[in-house]
Amino acid sequence: MEKQIHIEPVTRIEGHAKISVFLDDAGDVRDAQFHVTELRGFEKFCEGRTLWEMPGLTARICGICPVSHILASAKTCDAILAVRIPETAELLRRLMNLGQMVQSHALSFFYLSAPDFLLGWDTDPATRNVVGLAMKDADLARKGIRLRAFGQEIIDRLGGKRIHPAWAVPGGVNRALTEENRTWIRDNLPEVLDTIRFTIDLFKKTFATVESREVLGTFDSMYLGLVASDGTWEHYAGMLRWVDQQRKPIVEAHDPNKYFEIIREASEPWTYLKFPFYAPKGYPDGMYRVGPLGRVNVCDRFGTPLADAELETFRDCQNGQCSGRVFDYHYTRLLEILASLERIERLINDERITSPAIRAHAEVNAREGVGIHEAPRGTLIHHYWVDENGIIEKANFIVSTGHNNLAMNRAVQEIAKTYIHKGEVSEGILNRIEGGIRAYDPCLSCSVHAAGHMPLHVDIVDSDGETVQTLRQE
Repeated sequence: MEKQIHIEPVTRIEGHAKISVFLDDAGDVRDAQFHVTELRGFEKFCEGRTLWEMPGLTARICGICPVSHILASAKTCDAILAVRIPETAELLRRLMNLGQMVQSHALSFFYLSAPDFLLGWDTDPATRNVVGLAMKDADLARKGIRLRAFGQEIIDRLGGKRIHPAWAVPGGVNRALTEENRTWIRDNLPEVLDTIRFTIDLFKKTFATVESREVLGTFDSMYLGLVASDGTWEHYAGMLRWVDQQRKPIVEAHDPNKYFEIIREASEPWTYLKFPFYAPKGYPDGMYRVGPLGRVNVCDRFGTPLADAELETFRDCQNGQCSGRVFDYHYTRLLEILASLERIERLINDERITSPAIRAHAEVNAREGVGIHEAPRGTLIHHYWVDENGIIEKANFIVSTGHNNLAMNRAVQEIAKTYIHKGEVSEGILNRIEGGIRAYDPCLSCSVHAAGHMPLHVDIVDSDGETVQTLRQE
């Protein structure tokens, strides 16, 4: 008889979701689905508000990545004002986004995912967490906590608070960087640079072979990310680039303001999260991936010496192709932390960074605007339509997690098919399936604005509706 395995909710991610695994009569995996179980509503909430409110309003979509929405919203409002912001304002926005990259990636790696692959996928769930990691390796846990705190401190020192800083505004930013804060960032950079280089070396030693990084499966797809005009890794501006699994460009340099020409969105009745896809290939064949793995696969170089050297090492085993390994999201996340820290150092040493010229003033000069940049989890799109007074008539958000929705579903299918046979399921196997989702570091609050305690409750139900096995993790 057919059985269904439900993992509800998925743990150690931001927001609420569940996974359903469908078994055939032989107990092998027939299908698997990743469900986002709560309704997304922020696009409607924004209607009737002024464009001046949008950066602060959309920041409330999420408490983990408010900076991402603040910056995307501010860029959208810049477009509606038809204004070119001062160069120092752009440098400061870039600095805050890099701080966000560091803190978010450190949270994902050290707090949410490292307990799985450094303590073991089958470790007792009671200790398979950041506390258990600290008990086994206190120094590593401390390094991870201080690395994340460094990124948070940059956000705080720029915006006045770590969460929901009312700082990026239409036309620029509303607070300059002081010499005191600039000095603090410069003085604390050496420690965190040492931390990320140590962590990358540890990661490479722990997973010295390609095979050791196959634990979460591998599959071909397209990849999307922003790149500079010369193909360098970009996180704030640039053009959209798609590449295939062989790293051959599908779209070399697409205008971000015209994203809708090649990105469409589909929906399914079993999830509230939309499915963006590459329009020329249709749905679902137009699957692509974003985020650290996507950006590293599409760029030609990082443009900083330490990160470029590590990128060369990462690519040595790829034979000129993209990495399709889900687990390599963790590897590329570390590479991006290194690149971000090098760029922070470059910005802090730029004499323009403390200029008081940080905002341009203008009125509504366009009825529509698009703002795109790279959030830690991937390409983030804000698109607003306004009336002549700047009142929002319509808004569309394509969040990073949405871009990866097709790929996340593919990942749970691949992992489930690898580990589940003849109906035999263990907690460790279910954790590997969850681990496939954690690798993408989904931020479901960006879609559904959810928060709260997330216990794990799994029921295995046969085709007659009888529960044959229950697994719980409180």
